[in-house]
Amino acid sequence: MKILAVDTAANLCAAAVYDSDGARLLSVISEDIGKGHAEVLMGYIERAINEAKTGFSDIGRIAVNIGPGSFTGVRIGVSAARGFALALNCPAIGVTAFEALAMEARGTHEGQPVLVAIDAHRSEIYAQAFETDGKAAGAPLAGGLDDILALLALRPQRPVLTGSAARIINEALGEAPLTIAGEAATAGIETIARIAASRAPGDAPKPLYMRGPDAKPQTGFALPRKNQP
Repeated sequence: MKILAVDTAANLCAAAVYDSDGARLLSVISEDIGKGHAEVLMGYIERAINEAKTGFSDIGRIAVNIGPGSFTGVRIGVSAARGFALALNCPAIGVTAFEALAMEARGTHEGQPVLVAIDAHRSEIYAQAFETDGKAAGAPLAGGLDDILALLALRPQRPVLTGSAARIINEALGEAPLTIAGEAATAGIETIARIAASRAPGDAPKPLYMRGPDAKPQTGFALPRKNQP
């Protein structure tokens, strides 16, 4: 089965075609663009399809990073995945940034628990702990550094750290740092495709938002309506 995978949750804009039967990527288009994912994503997807020497009719599944990440970026990726799934009459599978990063960390640190920590800025960190078998050890957490350190203190075994906030946590730990498996805000697009390939289809993917959008509607600026004569 060929899987079209997309990731627009962080600075990267990525599209790829993954062959689950051969367990290999057929094409990858991935660039660090910062912002502007909506303007380039469709072009990246078209390039990925062409470089894979396949067609949209051959795609049997869509994979998408559902976050957490940029509010706008996540929304763009999930909307695109759901749109393609509808047009191609195939399932779309959502994969969280937490589980994808944890999978990559286990690949280099087999048999160890993992704490994924993503820098959400504004002195906030998104985190989720995973057991040695890869299962989540609890729900994702959005909190300050002290909240994450408290979470670490409750873990029965020191985990491997991964994610863009890994270094922040280690600096706070001082002379007892943890092993860092990676410092990226998102996993590789192949990892997202591999997880989607192993998962049974279910409900359509939804964005994993861990706080409200940065943009808020303006209030208090409405002009009074002019009385009609």
